[in-house]
Amino acid sequence: MATAIKARLGMYENVKNQFEKAAALMGLDESVKKILSITNNEIVVHFPVKMDNGQVEVFTGYRVQHNNALGPYKGGLRYHPTVDIDAARALATWMTWKTSLAGLPYGGGKGGIQIDPKKYSQGELERITRRFTFALGDNIGPEYDIPAPDVNTNAQMMAWIADTYMSTKSPAERSKNQHVVTGKPVGSGGLEGRDRATGFGVVVTLESWANVKGTSLEGKRYIVQGFGNVGYWAAHFMNKNGAILVGVQDATGTIYNPEGIDPEALLRYQTETATITGYKGTQNYKSDEFFGIDCDIVIPAALGNQITDENAASIKAQVIAEGANGPIDTEGEAILLANGVDIIPDILCNSGGVIGSYFEWLQNRNGEIWTMDDVIVKLRKKLEDAFSRVITSSVQYKTDWRTAAYIQALVRIEMAYKQRGIFP
Repeated sequence: MATAIKARLGMYENVKNQFEKAAALMGLDESVKKILSITNNEIVVHFPVKMDNGQVEVFTGYRVQHNNALGPYKGGLRYHPTVDIDAARALATWMTWKTSLAGLPYGGGKGGIQIDPKKYSQGELERITRRFTFALGDNIGPEYDIPAPDVNTNAQMMAWIADTYMSTKSPAERSKNQHVVTGKPVGSGGLEGRDRATGFGVVVTLESWANVKGTSLEGKRYIVQGFGNVGYWAAHFMNKNGAILVGVQDATGTIYNPEGIDPEALLRYQTETATITGYKGTQNYKSDEFFGIDCDIVIPAALGNQITDENAASIKAQVIAEGANGPIDTEGEAILLANGVDIIPDILCNSGGVIGSYFEWLQNRNGEIWTMDDVIVKLRKKLEDAFSRVITSSVQYKTDWRTAAYIQALVRIEMAYKQRGIFP
């Protein structure tokens, strides 16, 4: 238990360290720095839910709203045993930087419930989700704070949140509130392509990296940590680029095949067996040696603080694409940069999800229906533009890509505060 607590505290420390570094290098206005160093609101709710056996359990839910200078708070809800106020603070802060870097009219929020969803039935998860939504009340809203899926939450849960929230409004107002969440099923106001937006974005940034390096993804060997929504879709689009998946790790184990693993067949196997281990043609691999697998590209797409000073030196890859939020801690990053490993930072690399969410929000708000082709083209342009700005900033400030991405995000927020002033 002590180790888990240290890891979670470390994530918020990472955010603050990264922020301080960028703020110092760019000379961020001291008043703006004070504002951005803290969160705006931190909501903790305790709520009872009746279980299938008739007993009542009390759950704790969180929603942290970091900053809304550029627009409504935006960010996911995760269901995981590691969810606590510090984790929510870290993730909400990252969302502020991520939405600003992507050029979206949003601020940053994040939250969730401290549970392992695998321990609950579908009916129990529905009641937990609806009761959490009701407990949050007007702390969320389509023009105020817009949740989305995250770790262990999905489109179905977003549909329950939307339905519950809309049910609290008068009949004449209900349809105006459909965009209270994004990541909904397509039949319930969701966006075609939102399911793959984060994984697609990871690969678009890797394509941009390859262009900068004068190479391509064809034949590149890569490994993926996490084979959920982000990990699978990243592998799907890497496959289309001719890259070769040689290792996969998730909560059930680690598999390796130097000849290559078919992500589509692995997904079918995982769906049938609820594990990746035992997949044909692969060998089990020591989980603590996963990041040391000989490859060109590492895609961490699971949880935070996975690459640390204990394993960073073993990484042989040329580039790490952060599909997860905060997968590398500051000590691990220092080792990687010293070893010449490129890092595509999370606030750029995995921003395809929130960009897709923005498109869904616009679609609902304007009463439009966007096609998959519309979404993919617009998504690619946003991501390529952001990548280009980060590279420019990196050259200008002679710094690493993460710090450059932070500077790009902070410049936009700083400008908003300077132009608007501080009330009163």
